[in-house]
Amino acid sequence: MARARYEEPPESVRLSDGTLAHVVRSAYAGGWELAVDGTPQSHVDLDDPTHLHFEYVARMGAVIDLLRMPRQPLTAVHLGAGAMTLPRYIDATRPGSRQQVIELEPALVELVRNELPLPRGASIRVRIGDAREGLGRLPAALAGNVDLLVSDVYAGSQTPAHLTTVEFYTAAERLLGSEGARQQAGGRGRSPGGGVLLVNVADGAGLAFARRQVATVRAVFPHVLVLAEVQVLKGRRFGNLVIAASRSDLPSEWLPRLMAAGPHPAKVAQGAELDEFVRGARVATDADATPSPKPAASVFER
Repeated sequence: MARARYEEPPESVRLSDGTLAHVVRSAYAGGWELAVDGTPQSHVDLDDPTHLHFEYVARMGAVIDLLRMPRQPLTAVHLGAGAMTLPRYIDATRPGSRQQVIELEPALVELVRNELPLPRGASIRVRIGDAREGLGRLPAALAGNVDLLVSDVYAGSQTPAHLTTVEFYTAAERLLGSEGARQQAGGRGRSPGGGVLLVNVADGAGLAFARRQVATVRAVFPHVLVLAEVQVLKGRRFGNLVIAASRSDLPSEWLPRLMAAGPHPAKVAQGAELDEFVRGARVATDADATPSPKPAASVFER
């Protein structure tokens, strides 16, 4: 999510939940923005797909840049299509990457394909369906061979509850490659052995939802760090936090590079700081999970 509000244009398409999606030219950063029910979901620059305008997407891009070797192709799975900003980014920075995108709304996919066509020759396969159910329908050959799994799913301005639980993250973890598989494939990159999960979490004052999400991810993955703007991580304003998680160590050389990559003011939290961050937070399960909090309308005003 970012901050803006739009009037409904005549070319809007209605999604299955009754909300409206449309693509408008960005007056603030160039390129185009996809908005769903007035909430900006994605920014795309067709002339420069490496331009990641939204802060949390740029933080995700900074992690992606550190996976394996520079320009080396990745196997990636994206839960939630939006305008496919990150698939375009990976295609531009890592030619030859194989990518799968799972999106619930066929009308949204059609809108994006018509208004913001994907690059010719890009290996980006879009599958229609629920993100969690779609994990189980991916080709069997992907299990244990995915370098990157991105979870960035919103129904309107909220992440659905069933995509926030320990059961969901356990299913996601099964896709990520192991160190042994990478060695057999001759991989020598800088990625941690288990591949990387990236999760976009939006929360506000107190960060109750974000704390619970970090605790839930840490129940599945032993190595976790969180990237955010300083005031967001302190719970002083509504914003986005990026969780990065892996089965094995996230390389120490990442930390200064992630801090330097920004956007600034940047903060990377891990280890003892995350222990304190999640203190008292319960792991979310299918029995008791809740959607992410709905932001006030003022959050999207520039």
